[in-house]
Amino acid sequence: MDTNYLENNYLTLVGKVTGEKRFSHEIYGERFYIFDLSIPRLSGNADIIPITVSERLITDEMLQEGKKLLVKGQFRSYNSYENEKNRLILTVFAKDVTELEEDEQEENEISKKDTITNEVVLIGYICKKPIYRQTPFGREIADLLLAVNRAYNKSDYIPSIAWGRNARFCQNLEVGTRVKIVGRVQSRNYEKKLEDGTVETRVAYEVSIGSLEVIDEKDDEKENKEDVENKEAV
Repeated sequence: MDTNYLENNYLTLVGKVTGEKRFSHEIYGERFYIFDLSIPRLSGNADIIPITVSERLITDEMLQEGKKLLVKGQFRSYNSYENEKNRLILTVFAKDVTELEEDEQEENEISKKDTITNEVVLIGYICKKPIYRQTPFGREIADLLLAVNRAYNKSDYIPSIAWGRNARFCQNLEVGTRVKIVGRVQSRNYEKKLEDGTVETRVAYEVSIGSLEVIDEKDDEKENKEDVENKEAV
């Protein structure tokens, strides 16, 4: 079955540039940079999400502190080897970046209508048994690791977290189950205890799941077959 890599991993973010851009890497003469986008939550806090972007999609003016941007792309992962240890690094890979004008009325409409400023859609496979737990206050949580196929036989491994009845449902999902999740990209600070006993504050990135759906492979193949037959009949 062919996979449309634009449909199984895509996101939309609206936020403001914070900090300065950093050089990431270069491929065939094309340079890529990383900058941070601050995306407000309804709670008043903000998620600070790293964006990887080609120099061909942005200008220095666009990445000035406080500029409001619309970013469309994919949530990706790659392995980083540090001190002989493997570490999963997550970033948003931008496919399109648009500068937005500041507008007080628009800001008010965002707060009133809950306009989408942070949404990610992923279709992939459960690659690790979900971990279900309850907080001391009784809140239900489940941690998932989703393998999302990418071109050239690559995959992105995306940590995700479900809440409430979704968390309860996830605890029974088996490895290999294909699911579609819709949520938002969030950043979270945590403390990592190092081998020398010191504690280091790090930032984790994950998808906070809003909705989750199990996809039946047979139904999916049947739907694709019907689409092909309909196109041939036209």
